[in-house]
This record gives sequence, C-alpha cells and structure tokens, in this order.
Amino acid sequence: MNPKLPFQIRKRQIFSLAIFGILVIFSQTAFSIYKKNQHYEKPQITFITPKVEEIILTEFNPNDLDENQWKNLGFNEKQIKTILKYKEVVGGNFKSKEQFKKCYALTPEKYEQLKNYILLPENNSDFKNNEFAYKPYEKKKLNIKGKFNPDSYSQKDWENLGFSEKQSAAILKYKNYLGGSFISKEKLKECFMINDEQFSQMSPFLILPNKTPENLANKFEKKKEKEVVKISHYFDPNELNQEQWQQLGFSEKQAISILKYRDKILKGSFKSLEDVQKCFMISSEKFEEMKPWIKLSVVDKPKQTDEKITVAEKTDFSKINLNQITFKQLQEFGFTEKDAAGILAFRKKLGGFINKNQLLETYEIDRALGEKLIYVAKLDNSDVPKYSLAEAPEDWLKKHPYFRYSADRIIFYRISYPDDKKIWKYLKLKPEYEEKMRLYIISYK
Repeated sequence: MNPKLPFQIRKRQIFSLAIFGILVIFSQTAFSIYKKNQHYEKPQITFITPKVEEIILTEFNPNDLDENQWKNLGFNEKQIKTILKYKEVVGGNFKSKEQFKKCYALTPEKYEQLKNYILLPENNSDFKNNEFAYKPYEKKKLNIKGKFNPDSYSQKDWENLGFSEKQSAAILKYKNYLGGSFISKEKLKECFMINDEQFSQMSPFLILPNKTPENLANKFEKKKEKEVVKISHYFDPNELNQEQWQQLGFSEKQAISILKYRDKILKGSFKSLEDVQKCFMISSEKFEEMKPWIKLSVVDKPKQTDEKITVAEKTDFSKINLNQITFKQLQEFGFTEKDAAGILAFRKKLGGFINKNQLLETYEIDRALGEKLIYVAKLDNSDVPKYSLAEAPEDWLKKHPYFRYSADRIIFYRISYPDDKKIWKYLKLKPEYEEKMRLYIISYK
C-alpha cells in the first residue's frame, strides 16, 4: 500500500474545509451587506369608520314630522316605525319633551342631541289644556316699541303687544293676584300666559327689578302654601261663611272680599257660575278647581216664604256610571265640549272602560278635572265585550286602540297556534302594552 495516500486524503479534506469556511464567511458578509442596505418600513394601519352623514338641526315639532323628516334627523326605518307607533300609543301627539324622551327608539345620547331643538313643553304639567293654553312651539314676535312698565299696561295695551283678548285679561288677573303689581321680572315670568319665548322678547324692555325682594318672596311662598287645598266635596257658595271660604284655600282678606262681593255687589247671592267666575278674588285656576264641586242655589224672596229654589237640578255624580255618562253630564261636570266629545269617542273605541284610570288616557283632556271625576263617579264594566286572542273578531282587533298595532301578528299566529298562551308568547310585547290588552281578554282559570 502506498504510504503517501492517507496524507493526500487528509490534504484534500483540509483544502475542502478551507474552501467551505471561505464560502460561509463570504455568504455571511454578503448577507450582512444586503441587510444593511434594506430600508424596512412599518406598514401604516388606517381604521376606516363608516361615513356619518352630518345632520343639520333646526327647531322642530315631533308631532309634525313625516317618515322622511325623521330619516333626516338620523333615524333608521325601524326606529321611525317605533316612534310613530309610540306616538299613537300616547294618544296621537307627544305632549312634552319628557314624554317624547320615554320612547324606547330614542337613545339618551340622541335625545341630548335633539332636546334643545324640540318645540314642546318640558313636561306634561306645563301642557295647559284650556282656552288660554299657549303652545311654546308657536313663535310670534311681540310688538314692542321701547321700554315699558307692565304695571301700567291696560288690557288694550297687552293686546297691542301681541296677546289675545282672553290672554290679556288673564295677565291682568294675575297682576291683581300679586296685589296690583308684577313686582319683578322674576314674578312676571311666572305668569302662565307668558311663555319663555315671549318673556325673552320682553325682558330687555321691562322697567322692573330682576329679582323679587326677599321679604315679598317669602310672603308669596306662604301664600302659595295656604292656597294648596284639594277640594273634594260639593258646596253652595251662597251658604259659605268666612271660615268656610278660608277652608277652600283663600286667605282671610280674600274670604272677606268674596263675602263683600257676594253680599253687596251681587245683592246677597251668586246666581250663576259666571257670577262666581267674575269675582276678582278668585283666580281662573281656582275657579276651574272649584267648578265641578259647586252646587249653586239662589234665594228666592217671595212675600210668604224664604224657601231656597235650586237654579237647575244638579247631577249626583257619585251615582253616575263612567260607561254611561253623557255628553251633557260631562259638560255639567266642567269639561269643555272638545274634552267631553274626546272622552266619549275614546270610550266608544275601547268598547267601554274596564278601569277608571283609562278615562285619563283620553287625548289632551283636563287631567285634574278627569281625576276628580274618576274619584267621584263609579264604574260598571260588566257589559264591556271581552274575547280570547284566538277568537277575537278581526275587525275588533284592527280597530281597538290597544290591539290595532298587533292585530296582524295576532291573526297570523293564531292560524298555526290557536292557543292564547302561545300567541302571547310569540307577540313578545312590552309589559305595559300587554297589561292594557289583557283588560279586554277573557281570562281562563
């Protein structure tokens, strides 16, 4: 064997390793140079949000908007349908911002965005339902020619300023209630005949102090406390003495003045409700509170007798059934023609009242007067028709105020499931709506 062969093999191996090492070093160097020359840029990430169309807001009355106008305010079709259904549920019109806010299609954020543009009173108590009622969303520029002292204004002056004849008379009656002077801008603003818009127009021109002096403010607070008296019994104003007038909420001086008015100016007796209303010591609000409870009689003075004769036979409303009360009886109680017609129309649509409080759901009636009526009158609902959901006539479902918005679904579900329990389950109604509907549904034990 050739001794030189192993040496040659080792030499080749060493040479190969050397070549391999050079290649590794070269490749590493080349890679380093390549990497150094590369400029890595981090990708920019942009979050794309859906384009929100800008809503240009102006003052609006939610009772006047159609579907397109609601859409312009940023509501989708489902929300719009919900709002319009809710408006029908509350009687066909929103009465206040407070009521509108309760619509469950309206988020708190959306309401905050809209509230300053809504032309409605803040709450239902501000929604006056009488012939003097102002509508805060009806703007009318007053005819103000310069600075003026409202204490010196006559009824004609208030009319020239832009108020109606009846509004002007009410403003003057309010001034008399304050003692013959509006005292301050603060007190004038409290006059229910003057809305915020009108007061804002007048304020810079009023020759009155801004605030009510503290001693007078305390006096009026005490006066208000005295006047908060709930009347819940019938009375004859011709038979009341000073103490009894005070028990009705009048001050001592007012009671004395009323007696003087009755005994001296009217010659001893109130002969009509109009005589009571004209008494300058009785405010229009107080008269409306008293009116349903007045059983008026006059003294007839024939030569032979001092017997009292009733002006007209009065209805004993404690014996009246709310499901049978007539238009004339509602007027006799104190409701306007519009209110009386509204109550009877709503009762007819329902098929009759099941509970007394339903009367108060009548659109825009005098709520205080309604509460007095349901307190006094009785209710017999034995003749009011009731059905099961499975058997209720289609026409009845579609016309009844409580069922008409769910009528189509009820009719659809009962084809496959003629069982009330299953129909209620599939309807998935809000508890308050279901509670109302169940009043007219036969309950099976």
